[in-house]
Amino acid sequence: MDLLLASTPAPAASGGFDLFGTILWPLKWLVEMVLVFWHWLFTAIGMGPAEGITWVLSIVGLVVVVRAALIPLFVRQIKSQRKMMEIAPELRKIQDKYKGKRDQLSREAMSRETMGLYKKHGTTPVSSCLPLLVQMPIFFALFNVLNGVQTIKTDPNHAGVGLLNNELMTEFYNAKLFGVASLHDTLVGAWQAQAPGWQVTVTILVVLVVLMIGSQFFTQLQIISKNLSPEAKTGQAYQMQRIMLYILPLGFIFSGVFFPLGVVVYWFVSNLWTMGQQFLVIREMPTPGSDAAKAREERLARKGKAIDSSGKVVPMEKYVAEQQRLYEEAEKAKAVAPKRQQPVGKQRAKKQAQRGPQGSASAKPGASAEKKPDAEPGAATS
Repeated sequence: MDLLLASTPAPAASGGFDLFGTILWPLKWLVEMVLVFWHWLFTAIGMGPAEGITWVLSIVGLVVVVRAALIPLFVRQIKSQRKMMEIAPELRKIQDKYKGKRDQLSREAMSRETMGLYKKHGTTPVSSCLPLLVQMPIFFALFNVLNGVQTIKTDPNHAGVGLLNNELMTEFYNAKLFGVASLHDTLVGAWQAQAPGWQVTVTILVVLVVLMIGSQFFTQLQIISKNLSPEAKTGQAYQMQRIMLYILPLGFIFSGVFFPLGVVVYWFVSNLWTMGQQFLVIREMPTPGSDAAKAREERLARKGKAIDSSGKVVPMEKYVAEQQRLYEEAEKAKAVAPKRQQPVGKQRAKKQAQRGPQGSASAKPGASAEKKPDAEPGAATS
């Protein structure tokens, strides 16, 4: 409790209220707690407390904790993406319905029908971005923690907001990866300072920024290239994903040069986690109709297995028996169903209507002919 009270957010040094720092304070406290735990664990097994690799592994441990906590959101993201793909044809119908209509009423009606469709199926486009949106505050919290480490340079008594006390903060500040690159160094800062060994620091940062951007690009690429159905590849959402595939890496090029080395490590390792996680999902739970789904069916077929109507993997014999049963049930339902009357064209219907009166008229002379013999006796008696 004393530690919590001592680390409560304080007003900014200028006398104003630091709103951003106050909002991030709980997350910074949690980030420091996880970093200190992993640092304690690695030092307990004999690693140096002020070595760069110890703190890098602590950041990797932070990634593991954060991403493991986000697994439920990731599952929700996958379900939301599947539902978005399922309703893609209905979305296109709404878009085609209001295509070319730019008046206010049409736009409102289109928006209302679209939101109604999302509500009906329990999904929204934002749901597919939840893991990234939740991670961003943690990312900024880590960014603030690493920036705060540099305060040791001007304030030797500086400490974090939580468990990252002055001693640990000093060890963090003095830690250098490969004995050269500090975890609070940025690409721009290292280039401008040109301290001893700055070339190695810049090289490490450039390589990590490139790997971070490349992993981000590949992660998005494997989604749109393997795990989308043909129907999903025709919608506007697919076109947006293709645009974002190239825009996001460009954004990281400009922002990555200002990230501290520790943040770049966090983001790169997080991308590796995402890549592996998506690889498993695409391999084992692909979108129906996608290239990944066809590849999975081929793998199962080689093993003598298939996917039944409920989505479970079953032996091929059971799958064939189920397909035969479904076929027989469909044939029986078709046999007992009322036959559909063949539609008749207007010209044919008109001809049939004209034949009807002629047929009834031709029957009248026959009827009068049958009555003629009965009329003769009457005529003779007269």
